[in-house]
Amino acid sequence: MAVWVSAGPSEVRARAGIARRVQRMRGGQVHGPGGGRDPLAVASSLDVLAVCLAAGMAVSTAAAAAVRSASPQLAGVLRRAADLLALGADPNVAWSPPDLPTGALDPQVEAFLRLARRSASSGAALADGVVELAARSRDEAAHAAAATAERAGVLIAGPLGLCFLPAFVCLGLVPVVVGLAGDVAQSGLM
Repeated sequence: MAVWVSAGPSEVRARAGIARRVQRMRGGQVHGPGGGRDPLAVASSLDVLAVCLAAGMAVSTAAAAAVRSASPQLAGVLRRAADLLALGADPNVAWSPPDLPTGALDPQVEAFLRLARRSASSGAALADGVVELAARSRDEAAHAAAATAERAGVLIAGPLGLCFLPAFVCLGLVPVVVGLAGDVAQSGLM
């Protein structure tokens, strides 16, 4: 008696490599083959937070909603603040930086925490500041990408110059110099 065994959906996904791609998508941050961080992850998470706040959600609820799309470091900050704010803690305490070594916190996350504390103490709308911070984060990522592209262009020009310079000398300068030397030798100037 023959038994037909068919592969289930998880088996098909595993064979197609989809399971590995899904595992790389943790904490809203997609890692490529090099394992680098997404430079726009914080900006997109801040956009989610700003939309939630602009829609009228409470700050604690909006922070909890933005955790799913945030990078791991920002997610930890948002989760902690959402929990503390939901319990009624002082916003300055809720938005205080985590206990990490100096320089370990992402500068964009530090800027967000400063903005949230300033908003809590002054009463300014947090959503507008978060939108501006996300835009600034995207601008910084664009400038960094442009600088990297310009640096790559300069690094590419070096080897090309080394390859084309001998060809230019052999095909452009040598025939001219030899031709002029022949004309000078025939005219008797030397």
